[in-house]
Amino acid sequence: METQNGLIVIFDTDCLMCSAWVNFVLRHERTPSAKFVSAWSQQGLALAADHSLTPQDLDTTYLVLSDGRGLTKTDATFAIFKSLKVPWCWVAVLRFAPRPVRDWFYDRLAKNRYRWFGRQDQCFLPPPGQSARFVPGPPRSSVLPDHRQSAAWP
Repeated sequence: METQNGLIVIFDTDCLMCSAWVNFVLRHERTPSAKFVSAWSQQGLALAADHSLTPQDLDTTYLVLSDGRGLTKTDATFAIFKSLKVPWCWVAVLRFAPRPVRDWFYDRLAKNRYRWFGRQDQCFLPPPGQSARFVPGPPRSSVLPDHRQSAAWP
């Protein structure tokens, strides 16, 4: 799967927050060229495995492939911000904050995302006219056990 700007986003399609983030990216990307892959699809799981990520890892981060490099957590987030229109691309300047600090906040958000934002089996549907940019997949529960009662903050 090749893209013009090199971005492939492997994300949790059951997560309402993750789906909202993808919709935000679609509205604000400079050029509509990124591809989006369900983390729970065969292709998503294979791309993750190519970058030494397990299905359990995909339950705590998303994966962005940028020019063949696998990026996770805040590095993945900043790669996406760099591809967005002004003023959103300016957020990428925060990548200069120490990675352990950035990722600490990311981990808290990832751990609590279902509780704070909700989830549904296969909640994400590509917007009209965008389906060629998406690889759908089965619900998360077909790959990992259901854990709607996740641990509390932090």
